[in-house]
Amino acid sequence: MNKSRHQDIRNALLESEDGLTLLELAVQIDSNYKAVQKAIKNVWGVYIDRWTVPKRGQFAAVYMCVNVPNNAPHPTERYLPKTKWQTTLKGH
Repeated sequence: MNKSRHQDIRNALLESEDGLTLLELAVQIDSNYKAVQKAIKNVWGVYIDRWTVPKRGQFAAVYMCVNVPNNAPHPTERYLPKTKWQTTLKGH
C-alpha cells in the first residue's frame, strides 16, 4: 500500500508563503508529478489562489492552503435538513 501524500502536500503549502504549482510541489515533496496531481484533489484546505503562465504558454495553477487556527470552534451538532410541508393549497 502506498503512503498518503496528503499531509506532505499540506505541510509544503503551509510553509510556502507564495504558494506552489504542481511541478514545484512534486519537486519539494520528492514525489511523482502525476501522483501529486491526483492527490491534491482530495487534500482538505487546498485551493487555487491564481494562475501563472510558464515558459510553454500553458496556464499553471498556484495552490495555497488554509491555515486553521488551533482554537477554531467545531460544530457541536450535525446539521440535518428538515422538510417543511405546506398544508394549505393556494387558489382554492
